[in-house]
Amino acid sequence: MANLKDIKRKIGSVKNTQKTTRAMKLVSTAKLRRAEEVAKRSKYFENAINDTLAEIASSINKYKVGGVKGRYFEEPEVVGVVDIIFVTADKGLCGGFNYQTIKTVRSLVEEYTRSGAKVRLRAIGKKGIEFFKFQGYELTDSVVGLSSAPEYKKAAEFIKSSVEDYLDGKVDKVVLVHNGYKNMITQEIKVVNLLPIDIKGFEEKEISSQLELEPDEGEKVLESLINKYNEFNIYFALIDSLAAEHSARMQAMDAATKNAKEMVESLTISYNKARQESITTELTEIISGMEAMK
Repeated sequence: MANLKDIKRKIGSVKNTQKTTRAMKLVSTAKLRRAEEVAKRSKYFENAINDTLAEIASSINKYKVGGVKGRYFEEPEVVGVVDIIFVTADKGLCGGFNYQTIKTVRSLVEEYTRSGAKVRLRAIGKKGIEFFKFQGYELTDSVVGLSSAPEYKKAAEFIKSSVEDYLDGKVDKVVLVHNGYKNMITQEIKVVNLLPIDIKGFEEKEISSQLELEPDEGEKVLESLINKYNEFNIYFALIDSLAAEHSARMQAMDAATKNAKEMVESLTISYNKARQESITTELTEIISGMEAMK
């Protein structure tokens, strides 16, 4: 039977860990509520941009001969170079949150590589950066601190070089990957093909347009809107990912707190058994000594 002092020390250690995990759960819960509200408001704006983009594109398709044209909408015959932008957390202790994103990115890299395309990785978040650097991958661009504190300006600056490379013909496709927020207990991997923009998706939408654009103004407005579309897509991915991160950490810390509680209960039983055995041994020795004195 284990030493009583050792068991007591373990119980104290596990209880301290339990206090830490409980506190981290409460902090993550509070942060999640704030991040969830921001994510919901941002989602409305994202939907508005997408609907307006679809409305203008559909209007141009309807009234202009040849429909919507331009580099933003050109589907390449052969995909030669692909930019994969992905978002992970700067911190751990959030279960399989980061792993799911990394797993998806690796799967995409293998898929595009098999098809003969060159893949360039642009990473946001310390955990993803550390993993791919350790695995020997070359990162075209990386930034730490943006996933834990999303800023629209910094997000726009980060995606700018990728969009410029696409417009210059250096890149044929831009893909955005992040682990997004679904609800308090669920996260889901989201893979968005940012560029080229799928015009067929707009054509399938039934849109009652209230916009009145001059024939030569439509494409100018569309191009300006596409820039906002790309910038806000990555900004929303950061906000969505942050909410999902807090959700995953809240669950992980809740599970750790419950496990600590079960461990304390198990160790307490072991302690009581060891104590009972020690008392029984002492009583037996006393009785044996008394019998020997008779």
